Order: sequence, then C-alpha cells, then structure tokens
Amino acid sequence: MAARHLSAPSARSKFIITPTLGTAHTSLGQRLTPLRYASPAAPLTSTVFGHNNLYSTTTTTTASSSAPQRNFVNVEQKGHVRWVTLNRPEVHNAFNEVVIAEMTQIFRQIETDTADSKNETRCVVLTGNGQSFSAGADLNWMKKMATYTEAENERDSHALFDMMNSIYTCPVPVIGRINGPAIGGGAGMVAACDFSFAVSKAIFGFTEVKLGLLPAVISPFVINKIRPANCSRYFLTGERFGSDEALRMSLIHDTAPTVEELDKKLDTVLKEFCANSVVAVKDCKKLIHRVGGARLEEGPVAMKGELCQLIARARVSPEGQEGLSSFLERRSPSWRL
Repeated sequence: MAARHLSAPSARSKFIITPTLGTAHTSLGQRLTPLRYASPAAPLTSTVFGHNNLYSTTTTTTASSSAPQRNFVNVEQKGHVRWVTLNRPEVHNAFNEVVIAEMTQIFRQIETDTADSKNETRCVVLTGNGQSFSAGADLNWMKKMATYTEAENERDSHALFDMMNSIYTCPVPVIGRINGPAIGGGAGMVAACDFSFAVSKAIFGFTEVKLGLLPAVISPFVINKIRPANCSRYFLTGERFGSDEALRMSLIHDTAPTVEELDKKLDTVLKEFCANSVVAVKDCKKLIHRVGGARLEEGPVAMKGELCQLIARARVSPEGQEGLSSFLERRSPSWRL
C-alpha cells in the first residue's frame, strides 16, 4: 500500500505559529537544546491498511469551520479520527495558561460532539508538532506563577487539573502519539491518555522535586497508570527515564525506532475502531475507569481541591520560591549538595 499523509494539515487547515513565549525548559532544570524543525506543513507519512480506513485524503477537513481560531493547538478531523496537535515546536510544545485553556475547550467540544449519535469521531490522537511531545511548563508561565499568590496559584492549578481530566474523561479513546520528550506535565498528559505509542528516543520524567515542587495535579492520572510503586521511585527522585522503562511501567504501550514506524503501528490499531461498535467502545471505557481505575472513579474530582491546594502551597513556599528562582536564574538551588 502506498504511503499517505496522516498528520500534515490539509489545504483547509491552518497551522498558526505565534512568537515564542519563552525558551522551553524541562522541569529537571535543564534547557532542551534548540532544534531545527521542518515547516509545520511538512507531512508525516504512514501506511493505511484496508479499504475501510479511518483516514481519507479526499475527505480530511478541519474539525469545525465555525470553531474559534486557536493559537497553540491544532484540531483536524481525518475520517473517523480527530487529531489534536500541540503546536508550539519552537518551545518544545511547552504549555502555558493559553494552551491549557485551548486543550480543555477542545476536549470538552469532543465530548459534546460525540454525544451526537451521528458524529463520526471514533477516537482521538493526541500528539505534538516538531521533535517533542511536550516539555512541560513554559518558561514565561513559570515566571508568572513565581509571583502569584497562593490563591492565584490554586486557581491556576484548577485549570491544569481540568485539562488533564478532560483528556482522561473523553468519551472516546484518546491515543497518545508520543513523538519526542514528555516531561513533567507533558508526561502527565501521556498518563491521561487511554494508551500511547512512543518513538524509542523519547524521554520522560516527573521532575517537579528538582524545583521544590510536587506533581500534585497530575498524580491521580499517573498513579492510576503506572501504580504507586513506580511513582515512589520517579516522583521522589525526579530522574528521567527512557521509552523502555516507560513501556515496562505501562506509561506507554509500544515503541518504534522512527516516527514513520510509529505511525504504521498507530494505523494498525486505529483501523480496529472501524470494526467496533461505537457505543460498546464508549461503554468499555467507562467500565475500565469504574473497575480498574476505582481510585479515580471516587474522584479525581473529589481530590481536586486538595491537590490544587498542595501545589499552590508548594509554589509559594520558601523551597518552591527558591526552586523556581534558581531555575529561572540558571543556578543550582540552595539545597543541592
């Protein structure tokens, strides 16, 4: 079968590149090396299997012609698959309050759309444009949160929680296409997906403790995905790990050496949704959450207030302020031996 373009925008779709809000950093305290990227319109190729495809190069359109214009996240409907693409490659798809608001709105819209039995969306692919999935928090956003009051930080954390929860509770399956590093909140988004595929070179990390902070908001989703024993190591040490370890912990579910090979594996799974009952798949997702994710079913919403208070308190604490200051000033924090 000849290769077809899967994730490049169609002629009716627009990639909007805005000026950078800051140089992306990982929350480990190391700047990601600036990379050169192909044009945002450069296609990522993959094969398509069978005649009853989820994709159609002749019918690909934007998700909604009446949708509000977005700055940092692209949405495109490709047959029965809705692609959601973080589109800040110049800062490694780091997120800020704008990205968080856009992502939450997008996934809430998917929830609304898929409630209509005539809607054709059977699954969602979440990915990043460029060579990173998401480097976590944006530098300028971190500068602002360092000056926020505890109440302001708590409101900010509620918004971040709502974004993660909107991915987790999406009625149709959300498949992560992890095309590069996923750090901090970026790794949290991976955990919120139903399952994910990653390139072998991808690195992951829950590195908040390096900044005197804690991964409070993402913790319900991550703990549910990789279990407390693995969180004990990676939350407490803040160390980064590769795709093999992410696979062992079930943070991701398969790897591929290249993006092209990744898309072939993704295609193989996505085509399965064409043979499945839409209602049964939705009900199966609810079943998995109810039985397998009992802790989340009891809330993350029930835990939301407490978790947001924890991170807000940490951000304004002496150690949190020292961690953020040292990170922004590119120096070692006072506690580092």
